[in-house]
Amino acid sequence: MDTTTLVVGGVLVVVLVLGALALTRRRRSEDLQQQFGPEYEHTVGALGDKRRAEAELAARAKRVEKLDIRPLNPDETRSFSEQWKQAQGRFVDAPEQALAEAARLVKEVMTARGYPMSNFEQRAADISVDHPSVVTNYRAARTIEMARKEGNASTEDMRQAMVHYRALFNELLGTNEQKEAVH
Repeated sequence: MDTTTLVVGGVLVVVLVLGALALTRRRRSEDLQQQFGPEYEHTVGALGDKRRAEAELAARAKRVEKLDIRPLNPDETRSFSEQWKQAQGRFVDAPEQALAEAARLVKEVMTARGYPMSNFEQRAADISVDHPSVVTNYRAARTIEMARKEGNASTEDMRQAMVHYRALFNELLGTNEQKEAVH
């Protein structure tokens, strides 16, 4: 073989390898976007870098894969559902108490399912792996809950937080119930 053939062959191999790498990265990005939905954009925005965000999301998935997340048994589901109905029923007369109960119930369901109860950001990250469509609700409800604790949440804010918590709660319970209005 002459030198020109070797050089052309080497360049061709490099181009093919680079093309395969680009295709693999694009496929990985698409897979992460599909798996995490709106959480993908949230993480890219929060970290300011697509590659760092994708590494973070992949690490989350790997972490949650190692956890022993389990579905609730029917008795647990009934019990939690009943507790939710009671908390929601208290909203009209005691919205602050109802919201605090909703936050507590979400944590209890997460614990029962096997999610670790470390800090809020870690809980949200863990939830985003299996429930990416409602993790935004969790963050929004938490923000309102924190404002409530400081005395800076209106009744309408608290109603909206209850709606957000309910979406996550139903998802964690495994129920696909239609959203009920908070009276």
